[in-house]
Amino acid sequence: MILRLTLTGNFWYIDAMRLLFVADGRSPIAQNWIRYFSERVVGQEPTIRDEVYLASTFNCSVDFPLKELEITPVAFSGTRKSNQHPGTAASRTLGLRTAIRHFLGPLTIRRASQQLRGFIERVKPDLVHAMRIPYEGMLAADAYSGTPLIVSIWGNDFTLHAASNSMMGHYTRWTMKVADGLHADCQRDIRLGKQWGFEPSRPTLVAPGNGGIKTDVFYPPSKLVDEPVIINPRGFRNYVRNDVFFQAIPIVLQKYPSAKFICASMAGEAQALKWIQQLNIGHAVELLPPLPHPQMADVFRRAQILVSPSVHDGTPNSLLEGMACGCFPVVGNLDSIREWVTDKKNGLLTDATNPRSLADAILEALENKNLREQAAGLNNEIIQTRAEYTRTMKQVENFYQNVKRKS
Repeated sequence: MILRLTLTGNFWYIDAMRLLFVADGRSPIAQNWIRYFSERVVGQEPTIRDEVYLASTFNCSVDFPLKELEITPVAFSGTRKSNQHPGTAASRTLGLRTAIRHFLGPLTIRRASQQLRGFIERVKPDLVHAMRIPYEGMLAADAYSGTPLIVSIWGNDFTLHAASNSMMGHYTRWTMKVADGLHADCQRDIRLGKQWGFEPSRPTLVAPGNGGIKTDVFYPPSKLVDEPVIINPRGFRNYVRNDVFFQAIPIVLQKYPSAKFICASMAGEAQALKWIQQLNIGHAVELLPPLPHPQMADVFRRAQILVSPSVHDGTPNSLLEGMACGCFPVVGNLDSIREWVTDKKNGLLTDATNPRSLADAILEALENKNLREQAAGLNNEIIQTRAEYTRTMKQVENFYQNVKRKS
């Protein structure tokens, strides 16, 4: 299938594409992106659609049409349960498993890339899109045989994973050298990508990692929330300081004893339950399981404040979702976050390693209704202009076209 523009009447349309995604097929972030092309109608003829293939590094199932799904395990992903939600591993094993994958995962790339190369040769896609560097981008770069390759940067691919050891650094540099196009969810990672070897003249795109916010799902409540409800949507990740978050809760409760703290994707988490018992805060904390987007949007609309205590990050999709639902962001002071949040204008930046600093920021947000109202208006505008799903994915279509044309 050849990617080209067709003139129909007075309008140009992109012909249907044959796309191969290399991704963790369980990920809601990846699914939100891939779904767009799986369901996209090309031009004015409803029967003309893209051919979408998925090489998933984890066992998965999806609820949208694919031409073909192939499981391509890498870095021990074949040992994970197929129904395990990404990012839901127990905190007691999370750091250890990440360290093991950093040191031994690169050793599995060569064998896995042979399988992926065979899939690419059989499918003959117009584009290959690897969604994050470790290990999908590394795998696609090692399997590269001339088909244009786009690589997405997710979160901390550069700031945490690439620098973890020499092999991870080697494969990160190789991935950036091979990539024909680079997508990131913040300008910072485009700059870092060039430092890691991406050719500056090649096409780039800055857009939310999941393709954008569906504003028919994530939208503000009819009126701002009056109750002191704080949500932490990050779950357990080794770069999110949930220890600091839980330690900040008693400090907030001293001044706002009726405050409620909602913790997403933490239900049954042993470490969270231990902190709750040690700090005697069970009456104020609600631990939730992973929720589908419509239910999660309802939870966001219950909250005044969203807390993201991360020390490595790109642009968290949960941050944008919460902002779209009217939550006031209290977030770690990181370069990538500052691209979305301006301190004391549409959120508060804080030291995510310091419980007192985090608690003080939460208290400031609770006590400053005018600031919350101002932020709600600004954040709604930001989402509509910079992160709305349909608008963003139209930019992605043009980006794909640009990469194919220049490759």
